[in-house]
Amino acid sequence: MYAVIKTGGKQYRVQAGDLLVVEKLDGEPGSEVAFGEVLMLGEGEAVTVGAPLVEGAVVTGALIETRKGEKVKIFKKIRRQGYRRTRGHRQTESVIRVTSVAGAGKTSKWDGTVDLTPKVILNARARGLGDAAVSAVVPAAVEVETVVKKASKGSAKVEAVVVEHSEPTAAPKKKAAPKKAAAKEDGEA
Repeated sequence: MYAVIKTGGKQYRVQAGDLLVVEKLDGEPGSEVAFGEVLMLGEGEAVTVGAPLVEGAVVTGALIETRKGEKVKIFKKIRRQGYRRTRGHRQTESVIRVTSVAGAGKTSKWDGTVDLTPKVILNARARGLGDAAVSAVVPAAVEVETVVKKASKGSAKVEAVVVEHSEPTAAPKKKAAPKKAAAKEDGEA
């Protein structure tokens, strides 16, 4: 069973178990997200099209992380005028694992477990950096534990629990003045 949902001004075709990257949504990692704007439901040859929405249809998912997307460079130039401007932008986005699609009297659920590992750590592991990259992203004094809680009738809620808190670091010290500047001040006096 699949559905076409609308979020962030865009439309997405999803089914249970899909990993979805959408515009930024509110919530903590592990929280449940529900999409009520379902435009279409389909299963094989049977298709239900909303006018504009399908009544009672809901797509639910678990929020894995909120991160910044790929960098977009904006470059402006006017030839022979010496005008050049370079800017950059990184849009915030949310990563969601779709857990169930329900509507039109049918329900499709995903039986897997939601992994809250961020993309930064997965990319580091893929490059063979292993635990060295994990320690660079997560401070050494912070330990994160994933807890799966049984909610109601077969649905599970995933939460990330911080076991220890890290100590705040001291503010960086200011650098001393260069020796040449200090020598000029002594010579002038």
